[in-house]
Amino acid sequence: MSKLKIAVIGSGYWGKNLIRNYDRIRALKTICDTNLEKLANFKEQYPQVEATTDYTTVLNDQDIDGIVIATPAETHFMLAKEALLAGKHVYVEKPLVLNEGEAEELIALAKDKKLILMVGHLLQFHPIFIKLRELACSGDLGRINYIYSNRLNLGKIRREENILWSFAPHDISMILSLLNEEPEKVIATGGNFLHKKIADVTTTHMSFPSGAKAHIFVSWLHPFKEQKLVVVGDNKMAVFDDTLPWDEKLLLYPHKVEWENNIPIPAKAEAEKVEVLQDEPLFMECKHFLDCMESGKPPRTDGEEGLRVLKVLNASQKSLNEQSREVFISPSSKENPVNIHRTAVVDADVNIGEGTKIWHFSHVLGGTTIGKNCNIGQNVVAGPHVKIGNGCKIQNNVSIYKGVTLEDDVFCGPSMVFTNVFNPRAHVARMNEIRETVVKKGATLGANCTIVCGNEIGQYALVGAGAVVTKNVPNFALMVGNPAHRIGWVCKCGEILPSSLECLRCNSKYEENNENNLTLCE
Repeated sequence: MSKLKIAVIGSGYWGKNLIRNYDRIRALKTICDTNLEKLANFKEQYPQVEATTDYTTVLNDQDIDGIVIATPAETHFMLAKEALLAGKHVYVEKPLVLNEGEAEELIALAKDKKLILMVGHLLQFHPIFIKLRELACSGDLGRINYIYSNRLNLGKIRREENILWSFAPHDISMILSLLNEEPEKVIATGGNFLHKKIADVTTTHMSFPSGAKAHIFVSWLHPFKEQKLVVVGDNKMAVFDDTLPWDEKLLLYPHKVEWENNIPIPAKAEAEKVEVLQDEPLFMECKHFLDCMESGKPPRTDGEEGLRVLKVLNASQKSLNEQSREVFISPSSKENPVNIHRTAVVDADVNIGEGTKIWHFSHVLGGTTIGKNCNIGQNVVAGPHVKIGNGCKIQNNVSIYKGVTLEDDVFCGPSMVFTNVFNPRAHVARMNEIRETVVKKGATLGANCTIVCGNEIGQYALVGAGAVVTKNVPNFALMVGNPAHRIGWVCKCGEILPSSLECLRCNSKYEENNENNLTLCE
């Protein structure tokens, strides 16, 4: 039973599903709707839950921790803003809002109030899509060249929004997540057949800076239901078909294109089923909102993610309105964004500072904090529960294990090694015997060196390539050999110091103290 309590605002087509799931979690306290007949029916179905038509009453209820909004899109902004101002965490069914400026205002307000703002992009929580994203991020599919999505039905035809805004947000969210980048331009085409001002069928074509392409075909004038996402990679092609039985929803096709006499020849292979544990996506999404409320961690589909989807929707609508004109999308306004390569894997419980870059096939495990303006190279593993300061550079093939702390401006050369257990055995569990290693500000650890656990590397020390450190290293020490021993001193700028201890490059002066340590003269 959840300790947190939720109020669901709007009990219509989708709201009733949210009500059902929050009741299942035992988190539902209140249903708010303007329709008295609906409220009476829900009160019969959920007698322990409060029902009201007054939103102000909900906002003033101190026992309610979060507001779940499932009302028409044009009401989202004011309802969400009032909830945040009242100190409530907020979940908004897609789209977040209709205006990008309003989205930015909600994001800033939630940040200022230290509250959760989450958008209902349901398929991000579908176990099949989660598995598909893992395959894409791991590089199993190879470089992703093209994605297309069909969401078609002879289904519920809306009058408050067109098919683009009704069906496409889920597909846009999935595509942006798989490619881990925003499109630079969009072209949308559509047809208005049932109402001259409401599109019933649209196709949206997106081009990305990496060269990848994607298109989305949505329609509520289709003879049968189709919900299919196809991802075309260099190594494999993946098909997520949500209309098939669970064990057939995700198929991998290891097709390849081979070249003979400079002519491409397709080499087809049998489809491979991918096993995924079954669970209801909406239940997982509702639980994720509660988990984020409790932990304070940003949601997988936070306000920023909602804004990125909104930018694509608005660009697509603009293209529709202007006879399928090409519309360019400006990059995010964040001055110094985090850049995570699409093959890198970053677990949910991770904090990454602005300006940090994480490159190919790296993995950052839960509980890890990485500071601002770091450069994490290829095939790096960091975590779990590792702290990396600002301005650090971690070169290729380095593993930073639990128990290791890097202060600011640390340099880790290619393939250098940290250990965290002193006497490891494969058959003896010793993770409770981890010895902590601290690398102080500005230190350099050369290529292929090894730092035996339980030691401290002093400020601005320089450990030479291939050295094996078995004891504490003084500040500014120059260490070489196996076991590593000091052969001199180095300046803060990296130059080897002469016997006068005055740097010939930057003129900094040092003095050696009785503790066989060096200090910088002021």
